[in-house]
Amino acid sequence: MKSFNFINLFFCSVLAFTPIYSQKKLSSTKQAIIASVEKHQKELIDISDQIWALAETAFEENQSSKLLADYAEKQGFKVERGVAGMPTAFVASYGSGKPVISVLGEFDALPGISQKAQPTKAALTEGGAGHGCGHNLFGAGSLGAAIAVKELIESGKIKGTVKFFGTPSEEKYFGKIWMVREGLWDGVDANISWHPSASTKADVQSSLALVDFKVEFFGQAAHASADPWNGRSASDALELYTTGINYYREHVKPTVRMHYHIQDGGQVVNVVPDYSRLWMRVRDTKRSGMIPVYERVKKMAEGAAIMANVDYKISLISGIYEVLVNREGGKLMQQNLELLGPITYTDEEIAFGKKIQEVTKKEQVGMDSAINPLEETKEHPGGGSTDVGDVSWNVPNINLGVTTAPKDTPWHSWAVVACGGMSIGHKGMLYASKAMAMTMTDLYEDPKALEKVKAEYKERKGDEVYEAIVPEGPPPIPSDSKK
Repeated sequence: MKSFNFINLFFCSVLAFTPIYSQKKLSSTKQAIIASVEKHQKELIDISDQIWALAETAFEENQSSKLLADYAEKQGFKVERGVAGMPTAFVASYGSGKPVISVLGEFDALPGISQKAQPTKAALTEGGAGHGCGHNLFGAGSLGAAIAVKELIESGKIKGTVKFFGTPSEEKYFGKIWMVREGLWDGVDANISWHPSASTKADVQSSLALVDFKVEFFGQAAHASADPWNGRSASDALELYTTGINYYREHVKPTVRMHYHIQDGGQVVNVVPDYSRLWMRVRDTKRSGMIPVYERVKKMAEGAAIMANVDYKISLISGIYEVLVNREGGKLMQQNLELLGPITYTDEEIAFGKKIQEVTKKEQVGMDSAINPLEETKEHPGGGSTDVGDVSWNVPNINLGVTTAPKDTPWHSWAVVACGGMSIGHKGMLYASKAMAMTMTDLYEDPKALEKVKAEYKERKGDEVYEAIVPEGPPPIPSDSKK
């Protein structure tokens, strides 16, 4: 193994980002897509790296959103900013008529996991945020796909409209819900999305539905030693509530997940606290299974308040649907992954990945970008939740995962941040741009393929009437973010 400086991988030549394509013949439009992404790759990488360094969190992605929107505008898109009451949400459109194909871009970071582009833990900014889910790559990669399609429309090779949706706050408040509620996907024929991952595949698995809410207890303060009998402890109620939640875990289905964060349990030890607050989430593989659990844990809050003789309040923050899978779209994506072939890595990049695996105590196997056969769709998948689910219940949605970190890397961690700021992440981002744009082109060029995607969507949705799980009123934008 040759010696190298890990930090210098950040500046790897862009010539290394091109995968080895399949020997199968690429159509002229797909050749044009690959050429477009490679033409723009330096600028896309630069935008991704700037967003990576900014690491702006939910609804505060002012500079990150502007970088993407400005570049879209520069490329000839018509950009509408501040949509659905969110200053950092935008829609970039190009073309006219049908079909209308959209692509999603995210760009928010996670708090507290700032990291340098190196394979050992070291914060870039102490206590700062980091892109532990790779959303710096997500936004820039999706915009690269939209630009490639735009150039095909511009040249007259395909006809229709392409839209890029800049979607904020996926990690906390789920900004897409308000965009869906605003009807921004009305008239869109199909949507494409991707996500950074530790493997590359057409994603035909669902996600977990989720409801996000806050529980507050209100009691009476008193001196904890001199007259505790005059107090009614909000902290007691909080502890009784979390105890109830933890006992309830034994009696829910294996598909259910419940977790909480105690935000305020009292301030000092010698005061009976008159206020406490907890942030709670309930998940299940199906919204229909999540709702009964949600109703039960709300009743448990009332029970805890009765036992502690305090008042309580439950406030809905937001909630999201599970992803509605589209296998017809997955088949198209799979074909394009096989045309592109797997991403290849340098010895230095493989060593970078193995070092991360060593530090995070995983088997040192390096990178995994193999193109495996299309998976069977599981009835009850594991994993996390995403507001892409809400989009997928309103328009046919095709998902993709692309390798941007070593195999078995802990997600939402510093290790993902490290890879997102150097060539491993860059390669995955550019690969995603090509795969998504190629799949979008299939939908423009083959009306029958698009009809199959739409027909499956209608069949899977059935009689379900979508209802956004959000409180009345505008999105919860922090006051200092309304710029």
